[in-house]
Amino acid sequence: MLLRKMTAVDFQHFWPVFQGVIAAQDSYAFAPDMTLQQGWQLWGELPLQTWVAEEDGELLGSYFLKANAAGPGSHVANCGYMVAPAARGRGIAAAMCEHSQQQAREAGFLAMQFNSVVASNTVAVALWQKLGFAIVGRVPLAYRHREHGLVDILVMHKPLA
Repeated sequence: MLLRKMTAVDFQHFWPVFQGVIAAQDSYAFAPDMTLQQGWQLWGELPLQTWVAEEDGELLGSYFLKANAAGPGSHVANCGYMVAPAARGRGIAAAMCEHSQQQAREAGFLAMQFNSVVASNTVAVALWQKLGFAIVGRVPLAYRHREHGLVDILVMHKPLA
């Protein structure tokens, strides 16, 4: 598997995965009717870095890296990850998370924080915990899950130093 910076053309190819993830309304608080251009701006233009995981020309997943906050909070990174359905269960998310932590360290970040991990997404919660992230907060009923209704979100954090 190769990790490389994402281009606008890559995002066009990744769009069906992105659209499927946001339409599912089970892990991301993005508008499910977002356009391709809005998605590219949010995922590809606004972050500090955006990467794709690729194997034999197939885009398996993508992640973005950005500061979690501005000014006094800019030393903490934030990331978002998406994996193509056909590539799930193959360690792609773990590999992207490990890569993102290295990129964050190189960019001078001292920690990484996930602000809104949907508590019912137990696979993601378990993976982030396995990779050293701790649950540092819980926001009750903060996510409107398509199937489960209102569910909690978790704030997860890991020092990078």
